Amino acid sequence: MRFQGKIFNWNDDKGFGFVEPNGGGERAFVHIKAFNPRSRRPVDGDIIIYELVREDNHRAKAVNIKFSRDATGALNKSVSSKNVHSKNSGKNNQASQSRRPKGKAQSHTLANTFILLFCVGLALSVLVGPLPPVVGGIYVATSVIAFLAYAIDKNAAQKGRWRTKESTLHLFALLGGWPGALLAQNKLRHKSSKTEFKHVYWITVVLNLGGLYWLHTTQGIQFLNRYVMPLFAGLL
Repeated sequence: MRFQGKIFNWNDDKGFGFVEPNGGGERAFVHIKAFNPRSRRPVDGDIIIYELVREDNHRAKAVNIKFSRDATGALNKSVSSKNVHSKNSGKNNQASQSRRPKGKAQSHTLANTFILLFCVGLALSVLVGPLPPVVGGIYVATSVIAFLAYAIDKNAAQKGRWRTKESTLHLFALLGGWPGALLAQNKLRHKSSKTEFKHVYWITVVLNLGGLYWLHTTQGIQFLNRYVMPLFAGLL
């Protein structure tokens, strides 16, 4: 017998959460590996269709999980008549989800524009301003590292392997890799729905931009010439 319910308390880092049947009933454990097909990462509020099994410790567990919008018409017909009201609730949720891509597309456009404007400003500061080329190189290098770190972490999450610490991802952003991190969040759809993570991420962006502004001052230029440039003297 198949049920329809809403995901809650989803922990994306660990890849598990719980589902509560629409209309009430027994809550069940949900693991990322139980999704078939695994079309995307679930979030709190997603409507899913699933089967219920009992583990050895008698805990209820959801298996053979599909997102409601991915389920075929034949599969929807197999849901029992007592879940008809649940299917109507699922349709309302699907309608709200269908409106989400527009907002996400606008957010991605703003993010890409922000990255582009920053890159133009950084290039001008290097070409005609007081910043040495090594500063631009640091931003490029850390952005590439940050993007790869996000990609590796997402792959690890999907396969249940060891994850990259969020503090490490934030460190890459703070050191100048925030453009690559932002690009990874949008392109890879990783960490983009975690509110707390995003708050800390934007704090690292503000701190980094504050540091970049300081590098344009007399004290900042002296710092670059005295401490940073000697480190790269052999490469220039």
